[in-house]
Amino acid sequence: EVQLVESGGGLVQTGGSLRLSCTVSGFESGFTLEDYAIVWFHQAPGKEREGVSGISGHDASTYYEDSVKGRFTISSNPAENTVYLEMTSLKVADTGVYSCAAGRHVHPTVILKMGYGVDSWGEGTLVTVSS
Repeated sequence: EVQLVESGGGLVQTGGSLRLSCTVSGFESGFTLEDYAIVWFHQAPGKEREGVSGISGHDASTYYEDSVKGRFTISSNPAENTVYLEMTSLKVADTGVYSCAAGRHVHPTVILKMGYGVDSWGEGTLVTVSS
């Protein structure tokens, strides 16, 4: 299994921006980031974890939940084995732990919408948006 490490969380005011990173390592021989879908999840305090955005390693197609469309942008840098989540116009409701998940040879929406197909999870990074 690959290992995922998130970074970039912190405290920001409403309307502010943050960029989260998910660095992937430990690929089996012959596999790269391009073989994986990477999905970002958000777990607000006291609530269940929900997918917010995913990206395909195969063709870099991107997917977003309605709650973050137009505000968050997911991107990938295969050379650095890193997937980014650029978050803008942050709201108090965006507060929580953001984790990334990887699934090999699975479509991002399978993970994003149904939570299936995950091979590995990161431990998460905390984002706090103050009013």
